Amino acid sequence: MTAPVTQAVRRRVTVRGTVQGVGFRPFVHRLATDLALAGFVSNTASGVLIEVEGPPDGIASFCDRLASRPPPLAAVLGVGVEDLPVTGADDTFTIRSTDRSPGRTLLPPDTATCDDCLRELADPADRRHRHPFVTCTHCGPRFTIATGMPYDRAVTTMSGFPMCPDCAREYGDPGDRRFHAQPVACPDCGPRLRLVTAAGRAAAAARDADALTAARWLLAEGRIVAVKGLGGYHLACDATNARAVDTLRARKERGGKPFAVMCADLDAVRRVAAPSPAELAALTSARRPIVLLRGHARQDVLAPGICPGSPHLGVMLPYTPLHTLLFGLPGDPAGPRVLVMTSGNRSGEPIVTDDDEALTRLAPLADAWLAHDRAVAAPCDDSLLRVRADGTEQVLRRSRGYVPRPLRLPVPVRPALAVGGDLKNALCLGEGDQAWFGPHIGDMGELATLEAARRAESQMRRLTGVVPELVAADRHPGYHSARWARRRAAGLPDRTPVLVQHHHAHIASAMAEHGLDGTTPVIGVAFDGTGYGDDGTVWGGEILIADYAGFRRFARLTPAPLPGGDAGVANPCRLALARLWAADLRWDPDLPCLAACTTEELALLQRQLTRGVACVATSSMGRLFDAVSSLVGVCHRAEYEAQAALELEAAAASAWDAAGPAYAFGVAAGAFDPAPVLRALIADLRHGTPAAVLAARFHRGVARAVVAVCRQARQDVRLDTVVLSGGVFANALLEEESARLLGEDGFTVLRHGEVPPNDGGLALGQLVVAAHRRQEE
Repeated sequence: MTAPVTQAVRRRVTVRGTVQGVGFRPFVHRLATDLALAGFVSNTASGVLIEVEGPPDGIASFCDRLASRPPPLAAVLGVGVEDLPVTGADDTFTIRSTDRSPGRTLLPPDTATCDDCLRELADPADRRHRHPFVTCTHCGPRFTIATGMPYDRAVTTMSGFPMCPDCAREYGDPGDRRFHAQPVACPDCGPRLRLVTAAGRAAAAARDADALTAARWLLAEGRIVAVKGLGGYHLACDATNARAVDTLRARKERGGKPFAVMCADLDAVRRVAAPSPAELAALTSARRPIVLLRGHARQDVLAPGICPGSPHLGVMLPYTPLHTLLFGLPGDPAGPRVLVMTSGNRSGEPIVTDDDEALTRLAPLADAWLAHDRAVAAPCDDSLLRVRADGTEQVLRRSRGYVPRPLRLPVPVRPALAVGGDLKNALCLGEGDQAWFGPHIGDMGELATLEAARRAESQMRRLTGVVPELVAADRHPGYHSARWARRRAAGLPDRTPVLVQHHHAHIASAMAEHGLDGTTPVIGVAFDGTGYGDDGTVWGGEILIADYAGFRRFARLTPAPLPGGDAGVANPCRLALARLWAADLRWDPDLPCLAACTTEELALLQRQLTRGVACVATSSMGRLFDAVSSLVGVCHRAEYEAQAALELEAAAASAWDAAGPAYAFGVAAGAFDPAPVLRALIADLRHGTPAAVLAARFHRGVARAVVAVCRQARQDVRLDTVVLSGGVFANALLEEESARLLGEDGFTVLRHGEVPPNDGGLALGQLVVAAHRRQEE
C-alpha cells in the first residue's frame, strides 16, 4: 500500500525583537536549508519577515527553533505565524534585500569581541591578524555606529569604507559568520589607526601597527594616551605607575574620585583583586561592564591613587580588538598589564567622540592620541555594576552593552520622552509596552552636556521610531533638565511637560522594572542626596506609600538645616555640625567635625543656623551619611559626589563582622529621628571606639530603622511589598542589610537590577507616572 503524500503548507512568519545585526537571516537560511524548506527571509523595519513552505512537521520544527535557539546576540520578543496559499515553490530558500516599509525593529547593543575574532586577531596566518577592527555578526559595534534603521551598512559609520572583494565575498555568503555583518572590514579596506603626540601634532602621525607600538611605549613610559574606543575617547595610563596616575588625576581635576582600571586578562585581574565566581561571570560577559569588586583591592600592586578611600575597585576587561592589541599579543614587548581607563573628558563635560574636538578639549589632559577614522555615531560611556553577595547584579550606570536594548513595561504608555534629572542623566523614550534608555550622559550643568542630551534624544528617536507626544521631567524648578523639557515640549501635541516628584519617580522606576502594574501600592523607601519636595524643602529620606497614580509621604528622616544649600554639600564637617544643632547637641571642641572647621567657618555657620540664612531644611539620608562621616573623623571635605558616604562605607566594611550592636533611631509616627544615633556615636567616640566600628553600627542602625518604619506602614496600610530605591542604596552594606532584615520580617523586597537605583534610572519612573497621569486625565 502506498503511503499518502504529505500536503505542503506555507506560512508567513514575522519575528519581533533584537533580530537585526545579529546574524538572524543567515541563521534562518541555515535552519530552513537543514529542514529542506523553501521560501525567503528579509529584514523589515519591524523585524524579520519569513515566508516558508514545506511539510507541516518541518514547518512546525522551524517555527519552534526560531524562538528557542536564536543566534547569541538575538532577543526574540514575539513570533507571529499566519497561513498562506501554497505556491508550489522549488526547494530553494533565499535571503532577500531589506524591506524598507515603515515599522520598528530593535538594534542590539555593542558587544565585546568574540572568541573566534580574538583567535583570528592573534593568528599570524589569518588575513585579519592584528586588525584592530576585526568583528563578525556575533560581536562588535552596533549602537555606536548606527545612524538609522533598518540596520544596514548604508546607515552606519562604516558606509564610507567600501568592502574589498574578500570582505564582500564573506558579507554575501550566508554560510559565513560575517554574512551581512555591517562593520565587516579588514586591513585592506577598513578603518585606519593613527597616533598623534602633543609634541608633534603638526608632523606626520604614526599609522596602524606603528601607532599601536608607539602607544604601548608611551604608556610604559608613564604617559597619558587618549584612546578612541567604541563610544568615545578614554584617557589611559599605567595603573601601577603612581606618578602617571597622580598626573592624570591632577590634569582632570578629579580630586580623590576613584579610577576604573582595565586588566589585560583574568590573570591580571587576579593580581589586583580576588573576584568571586559571580563577579567573574559579570566581567567576562558580552557586555563587559566595569565591575565594582569590593574589599579585594591590592594596593601593593596598583598605584595608591587609583581608588583612595573607596570600598570598591572598578575593573573591566578589554572589549575591542584595539584594547587587546594595546596590551600586546604574545611576542610583543612587555608593557603595562593594568591600565587606568577613564572617560575622555574634562570634569563635568560629556565624553569626547569627535577627533578634532579631542585634539583641543583633551589637549590639557593627554600626551598623545590613539585615534582612527571610523566615526562614533553615538557617545556611550562604559556601564558600571556591582554583584551582590547573593550573585545578583545591581547596575549603577546603564550604558555600553545595554543601550539600546528595550525594557518591557507592565503598563502601556503613549509615545513619550522622559528627561530624567540633573545628575547621572539618562533619557528614556517609551511607547506601548516598551521603554528605551539612552546612554549615560552625566551631569546637566554644562552647555556641552545639554547639547549631548539633545543629540542622544535625536539618535534614540531615529533608532526606535518613537515620536514623542508628551515630555516628563523632574518637578525641581531649577533643574536644567526640566527647563530643557519645557522647551522640548513646546512643539509637541501635549505642550506642557508632566512634572514628577523626584522620589515618586525613583519608586515608580523600580516598580516598572519588576513588572508591577500599579494596581496595588507599595511601601517605597527612597533614600538619596537631594530631591525637590512638595513642600519646597530638600527631601531624600522618604518612606512613601506609592503607585503610579501618586504617593503619600508616610514617614521621613527628621529634617535638619542644609547650610549653604547645594554648595554646602562639599563640606561634610558643616553638615555634621548642622545635624548636631538640629538635635540640640553641643559643638564640643573634642569632636572631629568641629576641629575640621576654621574659626571663620564656625562663626558663619552659627549665624546661618541661628538666623536661618542660606539654609534650607533637608530630610536627606545622603546628607546624614555625609554628616556622620565627618562626625566620626572619616571625611570632612568632599572633592567629588558621595565621597564622604563612600569612605564611611569603606570604613564600615572593614569592621562589619565585629561591630557589635546597631545604633537605634527614634522611630515615631511620621518620622525617624537620628538624634539618639548621634548621641550614641559621640559617646562611643569619646570611649575610643574605632571609627570603622562606629561606621558599621551606623549602617546597621539605618537598616533597622528602615524595617521599623516599614512595620508601621504594614500595620497601618496592610502592605507587605517594599521597594528600595535612590542613590543611597548603591551602598552595598546598607542595601543588602536592609533587604536581609526586611526579608526576615516577612516583607517582599524589590531592589533594582538592570535599572540604576540612582538618578540614572529616574527617567523610567517619570515615564510610567506621566503615562498614568495623562491616561487618567
